[in-house]
Amino acid sequence: MRYIILVALVLSFFGSHISGSSNTVMDIVPVGNNNIEDELIKSIINIEIGSALTDERVSNAIRNLHKLSVFDDITIKKEEVPGGIRLIIEITEFPVIGNIKYEGNKRMRRNKLNEIVTLKEGMYLSPHVLNRIRRNILKEYQGLGHNYAHIEFEIAEVEEGLKDLTIIIDEGERIAVRRIDFFGNRYMTDRQLYRRMKTRRTSLLRSGRFEQEVFENDLQSIVDYYQENGFIDAKVLSWDIDVTEDSYLEISIYVDEGRQYFFGDIVISGNERFTDEVLLESFVFEEDEIFNIEKLERQIGGIASNYYEEGYIYASFDHDLIRDNDRIRVVLNINENNRAKIRKIFITGNRRTKEKVVRRQLAISPGEYFRQSRIIRTQQNIYNLGFFEPNIHLDYQPVNRDGDIDLLIALEDRHSGSANAGVGYNSQDGFIGQLSVSHNNLFGNAWQSGLSWEFGGRTQNFQFDFTNPHVFDTYTLGGFNIYHTRRDWSSFNYKVYTTGGSLRVGRSLFFLDNSRLVANYSYYRKKYEVINPQREESEYLLELDRLGWRNTSSLSLTFTRDSRDNIFYPTSGTHMILYSEIAGGPLQGDFDYFKQILQATWHTRTFWKLVLRSKWRFGYVTPYGDSEEVPPDEVFFLGGTGPDGLRGYMDRSIPSRRSGGGRRAIIHSTEFTAPLAGDQIIGLLFFDAGNSFNNLRDFNFWDFKKGTGLGVRVHTPLGLIGFDYGYSLEHRSWEPHFQFGATF
Repeated sequence: MRYIILVALVLSFFGSHISGSSNTVMDIVPVGNNNIEDELIKSIINIEIGSALTDERVSNAIRNLHKLSVFDDITIKKEEVPGGIRLIIEITEFPVIGNIKYEGNKRMRRNKLNEIVTLKEGMYLSPHVLNRIRRNILKEYQGLGHNYAHIEFEIAEVEEGLKDLTIIIDEGERIAVRRIDFFGNRYMTDRQLYRRMKTRRTSLLRSGRFEQEVFENDLQSIVDYYQENGFIDAKVLSWDIDVTEDSYLEISIYVDEGRQYFFGDIVISGNERFTDEVLLESFVFEEDEIFNIEKLERQIGGIASNYYEEGYIYASFDHDLIRDNDRIRVVLNINENNRAKIRKIFITGNRRTKEKVVRRQLAISPGEYFRQSRIIRTQQNIYNLGFFEPNIHLDYQPVNRDGDIDLLIALEDRHSGSANAGVGYNSQDGFIGQLSVSHNNLFGNAWQSGLSWEFGGRTQNFQFDFTNPHVFDTYTLGGFNIYHTRRDWSSFNYKVYTTGGSLRVGRSLFFLDNSRLVANYSYYRKKYEVINPQREESEYLLELDRLGWRNTSSLSLTFTRDSRDNIFYPTSGTHMILYSEIAGGPLQGDFDYFKQILQATWHTRTFWKLVLRSKWRFGYVTPYGDSEEVPPDEVFFLGGTGPDGLRGYMDRSIPSRRSGGGRRAIIHSTEFTAPLAGDQIIGLLFFDAGNSFNNLRDFNFWDFKKGTGLGVRVHTPLGLIGFDYGYSLEHRSWEPHFQFGATF
């Protein structure tokens, strides 16, 4: 008995071994593949030698091979070999395309067809490819009004596995829409419904072309229009499209309007975080107001924003509409779910910018609850650095059952530096060369630096500046600049030479968002030179010319607050600047004066993408102490562009040159702007008004100089470039203005 059991165990073992070996893959042999390498096929089928073969693996292998879209037929066979099986993969490849020709295309050129077909010689020709070609060509012809175009293919075998393709196009007649009739509409007129459609009747200025996809969207627009006016049961029952004998389309649309409803009660359930009273404040309906489902959904969106602001990003909002005679009772069901807390924040894509620079812009921190407003502010802060492309992508990933998330910020670098060189010529200095280099993100630290050098003849202009907005990784700003410049005021008959430098230090104000206070000390030598001594000039300018080099020592404080959502194209927020400077007096120097400038700008989104910008600028300067006059380049002259710009007038033309400038100035500017290409190209209409005067008793709003016109702003790698064409309402004349850099 013992021997019988032992023999049975041995036979069972060998039987099991023989059975297992029969399913073991010992070899894989592709057959019939002419263009696809054996190794690629073996890697795709995901069956390894030495593994056991199953029906599921065979099915997956065939499925994976078909995904290549190059095989017409695939068969996998098994062949027994010692120790297992050999897989034989029999393949029939799709033919390769040789020449591609078009016939019958009169309305569309070959180059355009090549763009649509996206088929090249050497690619595989499959039924899927042919269907895609037919669909794309027909769609393009429908856009041209050839709704009954027809496509056929002629395939000629050149040699085994190589075929020429001829695409035969029957364009058919061009068909235009002549009539659109509505049936079943009692409350809405034909004209009201027709205005909701993008499909138009043919006319002198319209082609009247018919596109099926556009027409289907039109039908939905008609239903949406009814639902916006209380007809929530409205629907398009059917439509007919007839082709007349003279090849025009006549469209008949049949609607069922249903009953018109008005707003009734709002009932809310499922809310624990907010009371009914708080949520109902989001709903604003007048008595007997026509029910508008779009308005309802917009106001439910306001409730959703309240929840998202408190971290309830998983909250859902479902509503039921209950009909009660001619009233709609809205039952809003809220499922709040868990409140999301941020665990970690990951930043990617910042190859040129150090991560600490980006993290300083975060308006939210790990450990805090998700807040929608802070996420939006974070996105704005990062973009306003100017180091990244506009497509800043923010996403989140749940990390546990409590609903906590990791915040993911994906960035794309943009160039932050520029270099320019040029050569000019004038009769006084001959050839003049110019070199300039600037960078807003030096070494990825957000350091700002610029160097410019103008040389040649008697001209040697040099400027260098550097700013670190976060000294020692704190919120303290530090910087300096040195310069030696000559500026020609030829229309004012003098030149001014300046040599000196400045040091500045600033600090963000923790008690006021988006604000900073910067102190700046400047010391420089200045010389005024009269260009034409024969011209009559003021005694003060002639005295400055005789005195030669004079010293200026000044201290300034600048307060700024910037809440703009986008510094390149603001659509909301404000920008305020208060500048105060004192020169001379206890600081020594040869000039004693006090200067203040206040500028405030508002940005308001109106309709569509149009933005209204409004700016007020007030300036004041006065001498004190031993000085009786203000330096001629410190008084206010308005006109042109720039900080004291007034478009429609020549640069520095208000007041007149002989007046010596004004010690007080008021400027108002309004712009109505529209994006023409994102925030890279901006079109605008403007109205400017202002004046410069010496005493308050001379101030009169009715004496303001006024200019209006239009312009464009283009953001380039070299900075902002603008052109304005202004019309002076006083002189009744046009004045062109060019500008480089932002001035508004």
